[in-house]
Amino acid sequence: MTNIQGMADSIRFLALDSILKAGEGHQGVPLGMAEIAATLYANHVKADPDDPLWPDRDRVILSNGHGSMLLYALLHLSGYEKVSLDAVKSFRVLHSVCAGHPEIEQDAGIEITSGLLGQGIACAVGMAVAEQRLQAQFGDALVDHRTWAFVGDGCLQEGMGQEAISLAGHLQLGKLTFLWDDNHITDDGDTELSISEDIPARFAAAGWHVECVDGHDIAALDAALTKAKADSRPSLIACRTIIACGIPRLQGQRGGHSAPLGPDDAVEARALRNWPHPAFEVPAEVYADWNNSMARGRDAAKAWRDRHSTHHQSAEFNRWQAGGFPQTWPHAWNDIVSEVPKDQPRATILSSGDVCDALVTVLPETLVLCADLEAPTNHKRSRAGFSGAARNGSYVHCGVREHLMGAMTDGIAAHGGLRPINVTYLAFADYERPAMRMAALMQLPTIFVFSHDSIGVGSNGPTHQPVEILASYRAMPNMRVFRPADAVETAEAWELALSHRTGPSMLALSRQDAEQVRADKGIDTCQENRSAAGGYVLAEAEGPRDVTLIATGTEVGLAVSAQQHLQERGINAAVVSLPCWELFEEQPDDYRAAVLGTAPRIGIEAALSFGWEKWLDRSDRFIGMSGFGASAKGPELYQHFGITVDAIVEAALDLTRQ
Repeated sequence: MTNIQGMADSIRFLALDSILKAGEGHQGVPLGMAEIAATLYANHVKADPDDPLWPDRDRVILSNGHGSMLLYALLHLSGYEKVSLDAVKSFRVLHSVCAGHPEIEQDAGIEITSGLLGQGIACAVGMAVAEQRLQAQFGDALVDHRTWAFVGDGCLQEGMGQEAISLAGHLQLGKLTFLWDDNHITDDGDTELSISEDIPARFAAAGWHVECVDGHDIAALDAALTKAKADSRPSLIACRTIIACGIPRLQGQRGGHSAPLGPDDAVEARALRNWPHPAFEVPAEVYADWNNSMARGRDAAKAWRDRHSTHHQSAEFNRWQAGGFPQTWPHAWNDIVSEVPKDQPRATILSSGDVCDALVTVLPETLVLCADLEAPTNHKRSRAGFSGAARNGSYVHCGVREHLMGAMTDGIAAHGGLRPINVTYLAFADYERPAMRMAALMQLPTIFVFSHDSIGVGSNGPTHQPVEILASYRAMPNMRVFRPADAVETAEAWELALSHRTGPSMLALSRQDAEQVRADKGIDTCQENRSAAGGYVLAEAEGPRDVTLIATGTEVGLAVSAQQHLQERGINAAVVSLPCWELFEEQPDDYRAAVLGTAPRIGIEAALSFGWEKWLDRSDRFIGMSGFGASAKGPELYQHFGITVDAIVEAALDLTRQ
């Protein structure tokens, strides 16, 4: 007979000992949720610690990531090799797998990086969507698993928490279960200080199955988990718990969250819980219970491998999981690029939509998420919608829920098997910033496509004209920011984003028409991805350079026109397109020097100048924005703010006169 209470206390004391040794940490969650976690792993979770990357494993997310020792204790006790006892003892030590908050390391059982409250449960919604989409494609012989999330009060108080509740209920994600640590305590004190609504009723109103139980009653927890698995709706198990349960001085108190522990706390807790074992010692019979509990997952993994070995879709399943391209990809990609219209000025968001639509059949693993902007972003087209009734769709209508949508994108990418594509306006990128930062931190292969990239948006006004956002994302580590000049560069940005597997890519695209600067140059668009260098000479000067015009996005078209006007005045100007600063910075010094040249430079971008000092000296010029935009038609605003061919020509003439 498995002693689940003994399993729970092993979590409790490994956590307590690790936090005491580290001198800091958050004991409230692991001590308060020990019975919940032990019951889940003893009787319900499907995972194989010997094969932690098994694709059909259950996903377990610690959304309340400050309680990270709950997860590390679980993983160690379950038998994950990388979370050894020595690793647990190194909690919060530099380079330890047991970091202060969980940091993605899936071969150690850590599914995502978590800690910013709300991000974890929103990622869990994405993982549940991924499971259902993959099951629709490959069947339950290869895909049939659940997503579990440990959830705290803060996760549900964050606005994105309600977004997650709402959409998960609408999509009927029946394999998603939240385990809520309802301890009535936050860092400030009792939850009544800031919240009074009926939280289970919120879930019920959104179409969730709800169970309310004593979070320390193992039999009640087990029954609730069993009911959750049998229900076709997503499930909330509201677990009434005592924070820091087991420490007499702190349990049920505000200090139970993360107050410093002393040696006496460990002594008193051991006496209260009748745990006579020294620090970091777990009895062999308790380890045996953990090992026996994981036999269910090991057996399931073996049976899955047997099915996979003879499954008629196993090769395609493997390709999706690996994020690879089909053998036909080079030819198919050339066809996609060649078919994107390039014969007249056209918004780059439309060119992006052309590419995205063509990927439906070439890369069916792409999954587009869009925030109620199907028409203006134009990325649905022939894609079928993903819904509660149709799991094989490749377009998720997320509603006006950008905070959730960004984190869902992360969850889908972390789950594996799909290529998530997030689509909305660039002004809403700030709503998605925490999720995009987490994508960069986790090095997830996500693609964030943004339309309405500048003052070219026009009469919607400065609220929708993101003059500062390019600079802020260029400052984010491990984020590739693309602002393509035309249809060809847009396709090139897509190719680079699809090929990049170690971090997110962001495409900032125009609503206003872009001149087809590459097509006008007669370049063979199928042979060389010039944007791969981040920046390149689009049009060299006809003689020794007098000035270099450096631009991004639709302003490249202005630079090309200015070059022609300058040539008529005897000024030799080169035009440099700089679609991705991050890639350009990776190039050898001599390449960058050759592209930028030694002549005076003019930077041109309908955004703030912050960051342009990388490419411009103090004596150079910048033509762009110095503040927020205004409400008028796009062409009028470009004229009003002096982002014009005439302004470029005048600046170049002034520089060459010096």
